[in-house]
Amino acid sequence: MATNRTSNKEITGLEQNVCVQGDDGLTETDRVGKILAGDIREAAKLIRDIDDDMPSSKEVLKALYPHTGNAYIIGISGFPGVGKSTLVDQMVSAYRDKGKTVGVLAVDPTSPFTGGAILGDRVRMQRHGTDSGVFIRSMATRGHFGGLTRSTRGAIDVLDAMGKDVIIIETVGVGQDEIDIVNTAHTTIIVLIPGMGDDIQAIKAGILEVADIFVVNKADREGAERTVQDLNTMLELEKHTVSKRYWRPPIVLTTAVMGKGTEELLSRIDEHRKFLFADPRSDLTNRYREKAYRGLIDTIKDGLFREIINDLKASSSLDKMIDDLVQKKVDPFTLSEQIIARKLKRS
Repeated sequence: MATNRTSNKEITGLEQNVCVQGDDGLTETDRVGKILAGDIREAAKLIRDIDDDMPSSKEVLKALYPHTGNAYIIGISGFPGVGKSTLVDQMVSAYRDKGKTVGVLAVDPTSPFTGGAILGDRVRMQRHGTDSGVFIRSMATRGHFGGLTRSTRGAIDVLDAMGKDVIIIETVGVGQDEIDIVNTAHTTIIVLIPGMGDDIQAIKAGILEVADIFVVNKADREGAERTVQDLNTMLELEKHTVSKRYWRPPIVLTTAVMGKGTEELLSRIDEHRKFLFADPRSDLTNRYREKAYRGLIDTIKDGLFREIINDLKASSSLDKMIDDLVQKKVDPFTLSEQIIARKLKRS
C-alpha cells in the first residue's frame, strides 16, 4: 500500500477524503478518461502526484494536453492582506450562481519545514467544499518567487481538461516580481486597498502595465476614492509615456467581506473576455504564443535541472564540488559551465 504523501499539503473541501488513498491500479488511460469525465477524486490525486513530481503524472499530463485550452483563466494578485482570498470566495459564489463550474488554485508561500503551503486562507472558501462544481487546492511556491511553479501550471491543465469553465489562480502577492500569472491568465486582476499611499507608486513600474483590471477592495475604508484617483492618474500617464494601449484597465470598488462589488467585477471580466476574443487589437495569438514559449522554457529548465542534479548525486561528486566552492578552489560560474558542458556532451 502506498504511503500517504499528503501530510505536507493543505487540502480543502472534497479533497480531504480522497488524497490519502494509495495507488488503485488504474492505467494511465484510465486516469485520463476519469479526468476528462470530470472525476474530482482522480483530479485531486493527479494534482498531488504532480506536486510530488511522480513520473507517472507526466505521462497523464501529456495525454491531457490536447484537451486543454477551453477554460477561462483569471489571475488574482496583490500585496498580502488586501483580501484576495475573500474576494475569490465571493467570485466563486457569483460564478456558481451563473451556472459556471470553477477551479481555484491558491498559491501560498512554502513552509521551510514541510515544503507545503503555510497559509490558512483556504478556510475562507470551505463553504464551497461540498459543491461538486467547485475544486479548490492550495499550491506551494516551493521557493519560486515569480508566483507560478511547474506544479501549478500542471494543475491548471488538469482543471482545464476536466471541464472547469473558469479557473481562478490566486497568487502569493510578493509585489513587483509577481507577474508570472500574466503569461498564463486571460485576465489579470491586481487587488489594492485604501491607504496604501506610496505602495501604489512603488508598484507602478512593476505591475501597473500588466493589470487588466484593478480592484480597490475594502472600499468601505476611508481613502478609497483617493486610491481610485491615484490609479486613474497613473493610467493616464502610462497611456502617454509607456505605450499605446487599446484596453484601459477599469477600476472596480469592492468590499469582499460583505459581497459588495462582486457582480460589477464579473461584468468587467466578461468585457475583457469579449475584447480578447473579438477585437484583433487584443493580440490574443501572441498571448497564446508567449504562454506556450514560457511553458516550454520552464519545462526544459526543470528537466535539465533534475537530470543534472540526479547525475551529480549518482556520481557522489556533489560534496567535493561544494568543498571546492567553500575553499575557493573554483567559482560557481566555471563549475556550472563545466557541469552543463559534460551533460550536453554525454547527451
